[in-house]
Amino acid sequence: MSMTEKPAETPERLAFYEKIGREAYTPLWSVFAELVTREPKSRCVPHLWRFDQAREWLLEAGGLITAKEAERRVLILENPGMRGESKITTSLYAGLQLVLPGEIAPAHRHSQTALRFVLDGDGAYTAVDGERTIMHYGDFVITPPWAWHDHGNDSDAPMIWLDGLDIPMTSFFDASFAEGNTAEEQSVSRPLGDSDARYGANLLPVDFDSGVRASPIFNYPYERSRDALERMRAQDEWDSCHGLKMRYVNPVDGGFAMPTMATFLQLLPKGFATARYRSTDATVFVPVEGRGRTTIDGEVFAWGPRDIFVAPSWKWIEHAADEDAVLFSYSDRAAQQKLGLWREQRDAP
Repeated sequence: MSMTEKPAETPERLAFYEKIGREAYTPLWSVFAELVTREPKSRCVPHLWRFDQAREWLLEAGGLITAKEAERRVLILENPGMRGESKITTSLYAGLQLVLPGEIAPAHRHSQTALRFVLDGDGAYTAVDGERTIMHYGDFVITPPWAWHDHGNDSDAPMIWLDGLDIPMTSFFDASFAEGNTAEEQSVSRPLGDSDARYGANLLPVDFDSGVRASPIFNYPYERSRDALERMRAQDEWDSCHGLKMRYVNPVDGGFAMPTMATFLQLLPKGFATARYRSTDATVFVPVEGRGRTTIDGEVFAWGPRDIFVAPSWKWIEHAADEDAVLFSYSDRAAQQKLGLWREQRDAP
């Protein structure tokens, strides 16, 4: 009998299963093929969300509930294969958050790690453990686990960003904790740019030991990251599956910027078409610039700036750029690699 087949059942076996089931036993041989699969098997499906539609509905929500009432005014991006579970992949959450001019999303903290990727507006701030950072289009901002954070918008236009969190992963381990702050805004104890000055110039304070697993840099400005991609373009070293793809890192140890989620930025030049690629980390993609198409498990998704799409685990992916394109992405690769689970497969170029 193969691993994908169940043994033939008999009346005696079925009676036995019923008897032991009354005491909360299950025979492994009756479920083994579903528990230990030959390849990843998931309810996560490919899907694309159009930003223009999402923005329209977010602004409508802005007239229905305040940021303070909602705690966080967010529209969750639910994977169609897992509706009602607040998941974009099996292990990750995604939502689009709106903060209107003059609003504050009140201070709180939680055991989940969070990322913000700015999609619309300019000049709002996020405060993390006593330091504010000003947010601009394409910036990648980190909220480490159990760090106090609040958001405010002192600009004259709405601000929208993508929230990515490891909520399903944390819930899987029954390790979710959260706490509100008595003050709407946390006290600011460090000047703007403090963390970047301390940790973002290939330097660390001589006795640095934060005890936090996430990067001490909590804003990775898009302008700087984009410039790095452009400078590297000149080397003409294109990966057949990724174009030019870089990962955001923690300067303390060179690992991923967050303990559970991996984040990336990649450049696809106009006319570039990637070879097929698949990996075990289901991935959320956000085009920052340009237009193109991505084929996921045979289904084609045409995308433009600020759209969001998801590729499930172990499904073949191909990107094609109609013009110079930049993609931000995040996945649970950071956790998978720590656990020795991550695997990739490339088609020959």
